[in-house]
Amino acid sequence: MNTLLLIDDDPDLMLEQVQHVFPAPSHRVDVAGTGTLGLERVRAAPPDVILLDLRLPDQSGLDVFRGIRQIDARIPVIFVTMTKTADTAIEAMKQGAFDYLFKPLNLQHVKRVVGEALDVSRRMRAPAVVTETAPDADVEGAILGGCPAMREVYKAIGRVAGQDVTVLISGETGTGKEMIARAIYQHSSRAKAPFMALNCAAIPENLLESELFGHEKGSFTGADRRRIGKFEQCNHGTILLDEIGDMPLALQAKILRLLQEQSFERVGGNETVRTDVRLIAASHRDLKALSDDEKFRADLYYRLGVFTIHLPPLRERGEDLPMLVQYYLRRFSRELGREVVTVDPEALVRLHGYRFPGNIRELQSVVKQALLQASGSVLLPSFLPELPATNAETVRPASENLGLEAFIRQRLQPQSRDLYTQAHGELDRFLLTQVLEYTGGSQHKAARLLGIARQTLRLKLRDLGIQVKQSVETENDDEP
Repeated sequence: MNTLLLIDDDPDLMLEQVQHVFPAPSHRVDVAGTGTLGLERVRAAPPDVILLDLRLPDQSGLDVFRGIRQIDARIPVIFVTMTKTADTAIEAMKQGAFDYLFKPLNLQHVKRVVGEALDVSRRMRAPAVVTETAPDADVEGAILGGCPAMREVYKAIGRVAGQDVTVLISGETGTGKEMIARAIYQHSSRAKAPFMALNCAAIPENLLESELFGHEKGSFTGADRRRIGKFEQCNHGTILLDEIGDMPLALQAKILRLLQEQSFERVGGNETVRTDVRLIAASHRDLKALSDDEKFRADLYYRLGVFTIHLPPLRERGEDLPMLVQYYLRRFSRELGREVVTVDPEALVRLHGYRFPGNIRELQSVVKQALLQASGSVLLPSFLPELPATNAETVRPASENLGLEAFIRQRLQPQSRDLYTQAHGELDRFLLTQVLEYTGGSQHKAARLLGIARQTLRLKLRDLGIQVKQSVETENDDEP
């Protein structure tokens, strides 16, 4: 249940409007008629979001806001004001308030702003559990995995979380980069300060600069009031810039200056604003290659890459798949009202044979789709959606088969460990795929060509998650 606290001396109409937009039982709206009572409520049970009137009978809303920040600076506070100029609300946003609304309330605006605040609150408070074994099904946002590559990720989080340096998280879409950023934040010295995440690819280019740095009134068409940007609003906290590889080059220069000087100007302004923010960047793109092609600033890349954490794709985490499937099975079974408790071995084989280009996010979707089709307590292969089986010819595109050197170079980082094992695993994946393609899928011929036992070949294929399709002519070759 989401809890909202309304601090207002005349809350009746506003309470009715907020309850209409955020109804029970999924939301609870509490009321405090004075600033003193509001602070007492926050101390007793911190809410997820606070709506705070600027004018209160016992003290100013700005004083109450400062008191809230001392209790818990992570709570998003939205100011509500009758005054259209809202100078005090703007001053509060400089100090870290989330946003401000004008009375009478626009319900669509309330729904959007409070909804965003609830999402930010959840990101800050939901624990990013890092574990090599499956946690309870009701644990959301868990980072699971016991394979060597994921163990290296956990070690990297431990090394860098307490160091107030910039971190770059690389990895394909859907591998869980935001959860890693949250884990770093929650184990850092800034864990009691705000955390905000922005997807640079999801915000239109002409709005992204204003979203990050704010703007002055009249700086462009539609700028009818001053806006405080995320870097100013999140002072002393942590910001995740997801998909930073999609950021325009002109804006990258401003990010570089912020990292170097911890200062910037709002759009259309000449006042230098100072801030103290830890930046975590993430991208599914190869920023080094982009910088070599002059599509990403090389100086910004080197500044961001002070410490890099690479998340492996799901297809390289074959030994983690059964645990991940079982965890999401329990979690989504409860969510969807199903009683499925185990996975049929053949269904697991089918999942092992799929590449999951969407990684963990796609695995979650596949498990949900299967549960919606399921009946009984066992997840059968027939419940799974259509999954193109991986075979020796399609396991890896040709452009990726040539990437062993890039694979090694990407991991040549001071914090890397087990590079020998990882590189040999990558080489095995490429070599076995090529040999099996040459032999038409015959494991007997492939093992003879490689000079290894067929059982050894089968174990390697299983560990790498490669499912081999062979022609009818070669099937007899692989009989025991």
